[in-house]
Amino acid sequence: MGAMKLGLQLGYWGATPPPNAPELVAAAEEFGFDAVFAAEAWGSDAFTPLAWWGSATQRVRLGTSVVQMSARTPAACAMHALTLDHLSGGRFVLGLGVSGPQVVEGWYGRPFAKPLARTREYVDVLRQVLAREAPVTNAGPHYPLPYQGPGALGLGKPLKPITHPLRADLPIWLGAEGPKNVALTSEIADGWLAIYYAPRLAGMYDEWLDDGFAKSGRSRENFEVAATCQVVVTDDPVTVRAMLKPFVALYIGGMGAPGMNFHAEVFTRMGYGEAVQDIGRLFLAGRKDEAAQAVPDELVAEISIVGTAEHVRDEVRRWEKAGVTMLLVGCRDVASIKAVAEACQ
Repeated sequence: MGAMKLGLQLGYWGATPPPNAPELVAAAEEFGFDAVFAAEAWGSDAFTPLAWWGSATQRVRLGTSVVQMSARTPAACAMHALTLDHLSGGRFVLGLGVSGPQVVEGWYGRPFAKPLARTREYVDVLRQVLAREAPVTNAGPHYPLPYQGPGALGLGKPLKPITHPLRADLPIWLGAEGPKNVALTSEIADGWLAIYYAPRLAGMYDEWLDDGFAKSGRSRENFEVAATCQVVVTDDPVTVRAMLKPFVALYIGGMGAPGMNFHAEVFTRMGYGEAVQDIGRLFLAGRKDEAAQAVPDELVAEISIVGTAEHVRDEVRRWEKAGVTMLLVGCRDVASIKAVAEACQ
């Protein structure tokens, strides 16, 4: 089949760490997955699990999907990235996202405004640290270096990292959902983490990406598109899709503020505006089961690949033709990892 890569999305932890993560990571490496990713929300962080569980791996890339920009200054984030890149022998992928105002302002105590301008500055500082060509400075308003704002002593000194980064071109991928964010991603980053991708809309995504490529003069040749996609090999797709609906309802109805939910906007763009409104209303009213039932079957079918091994193989080809270079899958047992790997070969 060829080019489609697989990434195992470990996600973020619930109340406790997942007990079987080490065996999942080992299976991902054994069955030919390209990468393993960890995430963060407002509990476990994304870097530490990769360092801990990744230490038992030799080949798979270790990535964050995503770390939240407001959790760390860009220099601190660069320190994490260069450290993990050294420890893994050059296998680290830094996936970043802006998160949303509820988390950024409610958990990190940072302002959410101007996410595009903040992202541009953040990535610029990261690139400076990784290049290690000169002391790092930034004249922008969001992450000024040296800091000269309220409370500054005026003694800040531009610095170069003590540790020489292993790679100046360490891959930086961005989680992006809207047209301007996706265009910024292809302009300044090495890959796009697409949380909800639908091959039917590939033409629209390509327009957004091409806007960014045109601005930067870069090509799509080495740019990666990693799409979150539940891939399940099964003879009972109806039951599996029903099990996926509560997760979709959570992202549409519960992950974001009313009036500013980037996930809901994605599905509205797909043409599910009426269902999105119903799901949001039911979820906010605490009727989560009904919200899940309101998720249309065809919506789940568009953003996941569920069916027999033959069906999975055909669908993976379709996603590949639509421009996706990696599928980020959330397998939770070794048998699922093996089945997905074999169906995608």
